[in-house]
Amino acid sequence: MPTIASPGDLIQLMDPDGKYFIFRLVPGQRLETHRGIFQHDALIGRAYGAEVRSHLDKSFYLFTPSTADIIQQLKRSSQILFPKDIGLILLRLNIRPGMTVLETGTGSGSMTLALAQAVGPTGRVISYDVRPDMQNLARRNLEQVGLLDRVTLKSRDIKEGFDEIDVESFFLDVGNPYDYTAQIYRALRGGGHFGCLVPTANQVSDLIISLQREMFAFIEVVEVLMREYKPVAARLRPMDRMIAHTGYLVFARPVTRSAQPAPDAETPPDDEAGVEQEHNPENQE
Repeated sequence: MPTIASPGDLIQLMDPDGKYFIFRLVPGQRLETHRGIFQHDALIGRAYGAEVRSHLDKSFYLFTPSTADIIQQLKRSSQILFPKDIGLILLRLNIRPGMTVLETGTGSGSMTLALAQAVGPTGRVISYDVRPDMQNLARRNLEQVGLLDRVTLKSRDIKEGFDEIDVESFFLDVGNPYDYTAQIYRALRGGGHFGCLVPTANQVSDLIISLQREMFAFIEVVEVLMREYKPVAARLRPMDRMIAHTGYLVFARPVTRSAQPAPDAETPPDDEAGVEQEHNPENQE
């Protein structure tokens, strides 16, 4: 990671109140804010973490932006996924450098951006959306942050299925996810990772029924709630507002069940049967 701001860097200027601007350094250009003007040339060569001042002598700090900050500032024409949900999705879908992941529901590109960041320069994100206008916006957002080369955008209705098979991970963000579980099952490899975000409980119920019908197992439903605290040592307490319900996260694994029971298998009496541990993430370390 660079320690000095250079031409072409995507940088973040943050004021003492936590408000910030994200932009790319271009020699000869300038940033105009309500707290003053910054010449790009004056920022080039400065150390990250340094305090810098506008022409009005207003204080800012020079950072490289986090993925969460970039997502919050994306241009959007639809609801984006929140960082609190994205973090869990990346972990549950086992997203890592070099892999290929499928996504449906590109939208403004917030999840696409996070996936592209996670798979790295040797990975690939393949994202489907039925609306070309949404993908055009996502394309511009990805290009702005330098991640478009990791993403393949496909504009079509997924009821026709997918071009890809044997994919390890799949994320779905559409209004009627229960209509596409058969297509997703065919695209995923056995034992792969499926994740979906839906806003309402009745959608979750319909999705569970559809997943079970298409031989997905180990279904989990999760809701992430995030509460921030006022970082004042003398009177630490929760903020008055919190980011509560933004959607339900549903995770599952595609499996292939045996047509017949294993030969010579005998079911022991109830009093001799071992106690089976329920699949529960809280029991895993």
